[in-house]
Amino acid sequence: METVDALAAALERPRYEVIPLEGAAAAVQEYVPTEVTVTVTASPSKGLGPTLDLVEELAAAGYTAVPHLSARLIGTEAELNEILERLARAAVEDVFVVAGDAPQPRGPFAGAADLLRTMARLGHGLREIGITGYPESHPLIDDETTIRAMFEKAEYATYITSQICFDPRVTAQWIENVWARGTRLPIYVGVPGPVHLTKLLRISARIGLGDSVRFLRKHGARMRHLLRPTRYAPDELLRALAPALDDPEGKVAGIHVFTFNELEATERWRRERLAELALERA
Repeated sequence: METVDALAAALERPRYEVIPLEGAAAAVQEYVPTEVTVTVTASPSKGLGPTLDLVEELAAAGYTAVPHLSARLIGTEAELNEILERLARAAVEDVFVVAGDAPQPRGPFAGAADLLRTMARLGHGLREIGITGYPESHPLIDDETTIRAMFEKAEYATYITSQICFDPRVTAQWIENVWARGTRLPIYVGVPGPVHLTKLLRISARIGLGDSVRFLRKHGARMRHLLRPTRYAPDELLRALAPALDDPEGKVAGIHVFTFNELEATERWRRERLAELALERA
């Protein structure tokens, strides 16, 4: 029952990741209740403008909206200060700091650690700051470098959000390793929302989830449990992660759902799973 309770708690207050595309604000407000935190990604081609615009609109509508601040998209320290002031005016108190996918930085911030140090020096006034974590090896960075980078960033952060990993054993062991190394920040475990399998495989390959994609394909005999009829849903993954979610030390803060802007399907799935869990708990 404890794991069922942990699953229910994670699904009651998840974080939904949204891409700032046209119509995203309307879709969030139509399908997503305000108790769900919404994080907004940043595009290397469009810059931070669409991210900040959507965050402001959602914050004004009553959501806890969290912008992804991509270090490589910020050109100057003055621009960073303007962003922080803009977020303060919108009463945004939580940001997720990433290096970003831009091949070259626009300014002095080559990575997340550079941005975090400058934010601390400027005095950001934020309540929460998230940083990234990689249960699998990063496709472009060796493991020793990612571990060192996490140490550099952790002193400025209050939580970690993990990249998607389809192997729950890898994720659970990574959580233990992060804390054993002394980075004792609560972790939001990244999971994909319900999405067409072909789209999920395409996106996963693009962002470098090689081992996870192989794990997903290897378990093809169990696809009938994952597809509806050609859609992936994270039910089995979450069930397998339930012991990690139920950790008494509080290593796991909750789940971060990569929605791929499939907001109607994601929210319907969440409500259905909560109803099923309520029956199990009865």
